[in-house]
Amino acid sequence: MKIYLHTLLLFFCSFVYCSLQADFQSGLDAAKRGDYIEALGAWQPLAEEGSAAAQYNLGMMYKSGQAVEKNQETAVKWFLLSAQQGFAPGQSALALMYRSGDGVSQDYVAAVTWYKLAADQGDADAQYNLGLIYDTGSELPQNSELAVKWYTLAAEQGFALAQYNLGLMYKLGQGVIKDDKTAAQWYRKAAEQGLGSAQTNLGVMYAFGTGVEKNFLYAYMWGGLGASNGSVNGQKLRDDFALKMSSSQLSEAKKLARECKISDYKSCY
Repeated sequence: MKIYLHTLLLFFCSFVYCSLQADFQSGLDAAKRGDYIEALGAWQPLAEEGSAAAQYNLGMMYKSGQAVEKNQETAVKWFLLSAQQGFAPGQSALALMYRSGDGVSQDYVAAVTWYKLAADQGDADAQYNLGLIYDTGSELPQNSELAVKWYTLAAEQGFALAQYNLGLMYKLGQGVIKDDKTAAQWYRKAAEQGLGSAQTNLGVMYAFGTGVEKNFLYAYMWGGLGASNGSVNGQKLRDDFALKMSSSQLSEAKKLARECKISDYKSCY
């Protein structure tokens, strides 16, 4: 099952774009402490003076209701000002507002336009969402090849949902030649970021030996980890394999799962 999730970068994710000026940084420091009132005081003047990063952050505050009353129309106003300056996170945020119809009339054409502008600058969130749009055919004619293109660009930047959906494309042979080994590699990258669905799918591949060497211990381990991260199918996979293993195998599989989780999914083999 593909994950169809509209994502929007939190303002903390725009750090790499942020100016190092003292006023902006003071707002950033305040936000990291959870003091959004102080952050607002720092960013509001900068946004009014034309700082694209501050405008984006202010838009996020109005969208989520942090230190201000939640107001989607005002969020759109600030996102638009940021986006018009070519600020990729602002463009991606504005695209989502057009896509969802929050604070502005729903307009899929505008959403795709803004996503493309952000994606062409390397914004992984926009690249993922473009991939999703082409994959589902919900707002544009369905095009699996373009979905793979945009998923790949986002996945290569470490975007877990894109990695997972790209794994599905390779597993199913949609928009790309079917390749179980490559599917498993992308599932693994997303699984190592804690994505439950990817962990479960990787466990299934170990269960059947598709793209990886068959290994019931890893099937149990990844299924259990997926279950702990909200995957119902992961729970089923774990429970099914618990019945197929000896007590010593089950003990070893549980040990692998504990060590994997303790290592933040980095030492799982």
